[in-house]
Amino acid sequence: MAQKKILFLTGDYAEDYETMVPFQMLLMIGHEVHAVCPGKKKGEKVQTAIHDFDGAQTYSEKPGHLFELNFSFDEVDPGAYDALCIAGGRAPEYLRLDQKVIDIVHHFNHFSKPIAAVCHGIQILTAANVVMGRRLTAYPAVGPEVTIAGGEYVSVPVTEAVVDGNLVTSPAWPGHPRWIAAFLEVLGTKIEP
Repeated sequence: MAQKKILFLTGDYAEDYETMVPFQMLLMIGHEVHAVCPGKKKGEKVQTAIHDFDGAQTYSEKPGHLFELNFSFDEVDPGAYDALCIAGGRAPEYLRLDQKVIDIVHHFNHFSKPIAAVCHGIQILTAANVVMGRRLTAYPAVGPEVTIAGGEYVSVPVTEAVVDGNLVTSPAWPGHPRWIAAFLEVLGTKIEP
């Protein structure tokens, strides 16, 4: 298997599972993964949040782990990466305000490099205006944003993923097995038994 270099975008109050699990899974496969957050350097941490359903009409939020970044955002050169992975949670609502984040997404989209986004991570894609005419899923509350941005929101069970060319999306962390498997397939990663 050829090692790929993946840029992993997360931030404060990103969903804990949607940060820790994809990062660890992609490393386990043997890929090089640079976890970054705007305004933070290698060795600094982001505070994650655990989102769960406790009987209210929406999810609850509890403190998650402190996740240590392994690369400095200011040193990111999108051209050096094979793929982009975007965590969900609350981080995307502020990360999408950073112009360099938007420029990074434009690079990956322009060159049709694999882009994986989960849950609210799709908010970064809609802000970058790269979903027009694309089929994708997201956390249901983000569905209207997908539609307004000209994408086709696909409602799927939370355990599923949607692939449209280089774009791989899933509604939330229960979809990790299918989402990461689909992302690896788009990356061209073959796992030998």
